[in-house]
Amino acid sequence: MKKIALVSHGCAKNLVDSELILGILAQNGYEITLDENETNIVIVNTCSFICDAEKESIHSILELVDAGKKVIVTGCLAQKHPEELKKEIPELSAVVGTTDFTKIVEVLKQIDDGFVTEVSENPEYIYPENVERQQITMGASSYLKIADGCNFRCGYCIIPYLRGDYRSRKMEDIIAEAENLVKKGVTEIILVAQDTTGYGIDIYKKPMLAELLRKLNEIEGLGWIRIMYAYPTNMKDDLLKAIAECDKVVKYVDIPLQHSHPEMLKLMNRPAFDYRELIEHIREMIPNVAIRTAFIVGYPGETHEHFEHLCKFVSDMKFDRMGVFCYSREKGTPSYKMKPQVGKRMTKARYEKLMCMQLMISQKRNRELIGKTLPCIIECYSDEGEVIARTQSDAPEIDGVVNIKTDKHVVPGDIEMVKIVDATDYDLVGVLTI
Repeated sequence: MKKIALVSHGCAKNLVDSELILGILAQNGYEITLDENETNIVIVNTCSFICDAEKESIHSILELVDAGKKVIVTGCLAQKHPEELKKEIPELSAVVGTTDFTKIVEVLKQIDDGFVTEVSENPEYIYPENVERQQITMGASSYLKIADGCNFRCGYCIIPYLRGDYRSRKMEDIIAEAENLVKKGVTEIILVAQDTTGYGIDIYKKPMLAELLRKLNEIEGLGWIRIMYAYPTNMKDDLLKAIAECDKVVKYVDIPLQHSHPEMLKLMNRPAFDYRELIEHIREMIPNVAIRTAFIVGYPGETHEHFEHLCKFVSDMKFDRMGVFCYSREKGTPSYKMKPQVGKRMTKARYEKLMCMQLMISQKRNRELIGKTLPCIIECYSDEGEVIARTQSDAPEIDGVVNIKTDKHVVPGDIEMVKIVDATDYDLVGVLTI
């Protein structure tokens, strides 16, 4: 049976799709690898959220084509530009859309006969519950996709057009997968979707994330549960209470707000209300919560007044974690033709100012942790022999880490008590208390 390689780009949600593709291949007897040098057939699961992500995916595809590989392009880039890919890179073997990856075996059987296109015009994401994911990264944490697609139409976002409307998985299927992950040794599960807080709205006719959290909290052997990508209008009290009351749910809320000025929020087709009240309410409902958010600067129509409003908001709210993105003009989004477009130099200056502000906030927050003892999940050992860990306030790969020097043997996935003894801009230094 043929050996197939896979290269995965993009977000955690795309990573889950890559693992499902590997699972489908394994179920059908294919030998799989993550080293493209070991085979002549390579699947590239691509990202197309912003221009830079597209460039990274295209660069990867071209390198493999130049190396003489048979390349199958899957994911968002294939969904967005199927005809262009075929025209511009005629050496490709196939393009497979975001919701068509379950047909990957049929595609593989056809590529020797010529180019194959398997891209649904109206994508509808249905999670293949009969497939066991072949995980690319096994360690302390694992992502668990609870839904895909999106019912919102934010002005800057192409995702709903690439993945269709919101589709939740059944609760019992999610719980079963979580239990299976724990049996494999996973300590922390990270719930992901385009909007996790909308979970269940389509199949249960109301948001059900709070109930899902309470059921997941009962799984024996599970250490932490983390929620990513909350939506402002879905942060209801029943959800906040579940986060506060479930001991395994980390007190961490990832809620991309995108802006603070109501005029900008309306232009973005986002909920336009006072986010100060929301943030204060979250902090009141969940003691010691860490809040991560993200903002877009340089969106069409953003004036100096709008940006200064955002700066004041960031200064006042003092978010524990914050990302800033320069607006990326994407064809197919409502904002593409909006005027006036903000210049790249101005956008970059606004980005740098906000990030400089957040650096000061992060430094202060980290220094306040010195002397405290915190539960930390062990990630791995560094090349220098240090132990790399994370607090509950840090999501993997996007937030900070705790660097620990110790002679004690620790196991990735274990949760240890760590005393914080020093701090840098975004990371911490700690010692084991035992």
